[in-house]
Amino acid sequence: MRYFINLSYKGTNYHGWQIQANASTVQSVLNDALSILLGETILTTGAGRTDTGVHAARFTAHFDSLRLADFPENPGVVHKLNGILPDDICVADVVPMPDDAHARFDAVSRTYKYYIHTHKNPFLTEVSTWIPFPLNRQAMNDAAQMLSQYTDFTSFAKLHTQTKTNLCRITQAVWEPTDSGLVFTISSNRFLRNMVRAIVGALIDVGRGKISCDDMRRIIEQKNQFGVGYSVPAKGLFLTEISY
Repeated sequence: MRYFINLSYKGTNYHGWQIQANASTVQSVLNDALSILLGETILTTGAGRTDTGVHAARFTAHFDSLRLADFPENPGVVHKLNGILPDDICVADVVPMPDDAHARFDAVSRTYKYYIHTHKNPFLTEVSTWIPFPLNRQAMNDAAQMLSQYTDFTSFAKLHTQTKTNLCRITQAVWEPTDSGLVFTISSNRFLRNMVRAIVGALIDVGRGKISCDDMRRIIEQKNQFGVGYSVPAKGLFLTEISY
């Protein structure tokens, strides 16, 4: 029987979600915990992949199990599973699904948030990026609104990946104030590797006055990965929602 598992994790100690040789990843730790609990080999399939150091407030994966149905109640499974998992990974629930349900291919939208703080704060160093410069939030939002006018984001794609297309449909892109600085929220049907971090880097350059909104438009239209100034660190990035 197939199940969806919803979880959150702090990505600081992991080389991303996806299993890699000789590296600790969230997927490998989750697979091991499920296999120990259920007494069978469990292989999860995630809704996507997060890079090294990226966090997830909400992540969904699916897996097949012959034995999970034998457990008396689902909350007990969640409690026992969280007892096996390390402190930086937490399961919210495990939900029975139709056998053809797919955590990745059935997803219709994903939302990320990127956090920055504008005053040095040692308690935010692993979950937010310090930007010690004045930022023009209005200019950053003006540039962010352009994103929904385009679908080809080659300029913000990571080089040499196996992605067959760089087309994405962005439905939300906005900067909002927080108690410690700013948060950028972006939603799309799909994202390219490193795309959000590259977009945030460009928008911060707009906020600092290093480039203009017209420059931002030219970067998008050039469809050239070498046109982006830099990508912000992974530590400020959170996957916050996956819609089905």
